[in-house]
Amino acid sequence: MGFPGTWMTESESVVYRVVPKCACSSIGQIMYYSDHGRFFDGDIHDSTTGLHKWAQEESQPLITANAEAHRSYAFTCVRNPYTRILSSFFDKIAGIQRNGKRYRGNMVPMLMQKYGVDVGSPEDGFQFDQIASFRRFLLFARDTIRFRRPMDPDIHWSAVTSHVATFVANGGRYDHVVFTEDFNAGMQVVLDHIETPVPVDLSAVPRFNESEGHGPKRAHPVADYFDDLSMHLVWEIYHRDFKLFNYDFDNPANKMPTGEVDLDALHAHLAA
Repeated sequence: MGFPGTWMTESESVVYRVVPKCACSSIGQIMYYSDHGRFFDGDIHDSTTGLHKWAQEESQPLITANAEAHRSYAFTCVRNPYTRILSSFFDKIAGIQRNGKRYRGNMVPMLMQKYGVDVGSPEDGFQFDQIASFRRFLLFARDTIRFRRPMDPDIHWSAVTSHVATFVANGGRYDHVVFTEDFNAGMQVVLDHIETPVPVDLSAVPRFNESEGHGPKRAHPVADYFDDLSMHLVWEIYHRDFKLFNYDFDNPANKMPTGEVDLDALHAHLAA
């Protein structure tokens, strides 16, 4: 299986396991800058040079050798399940993608037909009942993950644990877990533990959010989107994320983790 979703700097200063909707654009750009002294011109997910990625066949032997021998500092980045699934909805379901089309072609029409999800359109200014449509989408997300129907789960709403587990299952080990909610502090820990060809000043790094501006803005506080049923569905999908990464399930309004990640417990759980 190897190390899917893993990126590594060309200098092999650091290894990163990507988790979608968890600051991956910013992290990739920081890694790119740390080798080349400039940011990638465009979406870092589109880069095919300047950064080793598992999706690039020529990078796979290098990533495998490094990760299995734990030659470089390795990390990942996680996010509160409540805000992550909301972000996935507004970006991938309600939003228009960079190519000017809906995500995954006919998925939104299918959601409208089977789940009653209405996300409006750019022509009407994305006017729709955000709370009702999100809660219906959450049923769909649960069905894809629990029952793999009406489609396999998508990487943007699959549990964080399912992403980070592959790195451990195939012989890798994390040195640090960054919280999206305290991004600069977490990334500074990473930078303090590695030597890069080009120094990185996090305070000077621009904000990279490739999904911003393609759809409606969230109109309500996070907690308003989650009633008792929605919280039950979120727990059904993401209970391991809440437990392993110390997020507050009982209070959707609290996006911050309640403590640091116990790396030994994380590896023991993921390797089981």
